Amino acid sequence: MSLTKGSGGHREKANLRDTVALNPLFVRPGESSELPKFTIPDGESLSQTAYQIVHDEAMLDGNARLNLATFVGTWMDEHASRLYTEAADKNMIDKDEYPQTAAIETRCWSILADLWHSPDPANAIGTSTIGSSEACMLGGLALKRTWQHARRAAGKSTDRPNLVMSSAVQVCWEKFCNYWDVEARLVPISEDHKVLDGHDLAAYVDENTIGVVAILGVTYTGMYEPVKQIADALDEIEAATGLDVKIHVDGASGAMIAPFCQPDLEWDFRVDRVVSINTSGHKYGLVYPGLGWVVWRTRDALPADLIFSVSYLGGDMPTFALNFSRPGAQVLLQYYLFLRLGRDGYTKVQQGCLDVAQFLSGEIAKLPAFELWNDGSDIPVFAWRLRAGHTGNWNLYHLSERLRTRGWLVPAYPMPDDLADVTVQRIVVRNGLSLDLATALLADLRSDVAYLDALSAPMPTEGQHPGFHH
Repeated sequence: MSLTKGSGGHREKANLRDTVALNPLFVRPGESSELPKFTIPDGESLSQTAYQIVHDEAMLDGNARLNLATFVGTWMDEHASRLYTEAADKNMIDKDEYPQTAAIETRCWSILADLWHSPDPANAIGTSTIGSSEACMLGGLALKRTWQHARRAAGKSTDRPNLVMSSAVQVCWEKFCNYWDVEARLVPISEDHKVLDGHDLAAYVDENTIGVVAILGVTYTGMYEPVKQIADALDEIEAATGLDVKIHVDGASGAMIAPFCQPDLEWDFRVDRVVSINTSGHKYGLVYPGLGWVVWRTRDALPADLIFSVSYLGGDMPTFALNFSRPGAQVLLQYYLFLRLGRDGYTKVQQGCLDVAQFLSGEIAKLPAFELWNDGSDIPVFAWRLRAGHTGNWNLYHLSERLRTRGWLVPAYPMPDDLADVTVQRIVVRNGLSLDLATALLADLRSDVAYLDALSAPMPTEGQHPGFHH
């Protein structure tokens, strides 16, 4: 029967825009052929029917493997998928009921503490999170609370905390400052200083600075901020002013690349000023979303009054998180990958991504229309802009739209405020973007550039072939 609305003897068919109209092939006897979109249906549907509706609507999403905008993992092997299904019902907070999952969580952040050169991994502390955004919030809270304790002990005001970071910082840090009443001091990036590199840092740091955020893999471009260089600048500031300012490393992407592919780079707990590091298990940790990690150099770096002892479902447990109930399956998947890949496997996967990124950036750099912003040699992410003087009557947004018609999601966007007149396009290479797929992307990109150039070329004179023109 058809879904209708109205009263009395007059009933009119519901507006089709507000309903899901089913293909007759999927409708079972006794079921409605239309279901409301924005209110819960009155009756039941068979599981097959409900599945078909959701399945068909989800087909309209983009192909995740061709999404070169996202950093989030889009592929895992069949054993991981099986483990995911088996553990989908585990609640991470219920450590009394799922003690082995809790033990595996501890193993994972302990592995990360060791990977990031904690001076004493047994004395480090960490936790899993829903993602790097939550992990950054926790890192920022620890910085703020540590600063507050020190100020109060010295009999000083805690009224005006600030956090120093690049203007290219990920939006979660601006959220942190907004939500927790911290002044965001954004150091502008520029053509000469494409990342926060310690330049002019003394102009932003004062006695109310709770810390400095260094980004290992800037979201806009994938470039590393030089943590050691930033620490050296803070050493000079301390020598001149006595201010001892600590660093949190936002390694959402790079903290799972650098240990394997740039092992000699000093960015982690080898740098004394680094007190905490976060990463995304669901980015280059290679796990499905959503999973993040945050680790503190020592237990003393995480103020004890931020840790709650919670009585829940029959047990008492410590917890330090913004979320409470959350999936435990991703934690098991992270441990599975640590066991499955090991250091050698992670190195091969991450280096493979870097190789594809540098292949792509090298080929794109050969196109006359483009100028690279960076080449993908930090994390496998790079950006480019239109070359000054390019005469085509099109921009990178047009190119992004053209690529989308072929299934590729390659975003174009303006850089942060101080470079807002610069538009770049970015590619994120993840596990699953093979060299063959990269070659296919290049072919489509070259074809689309040629198409756009032809569209904006002067109209031909009489007798010439018209080609592609407005």
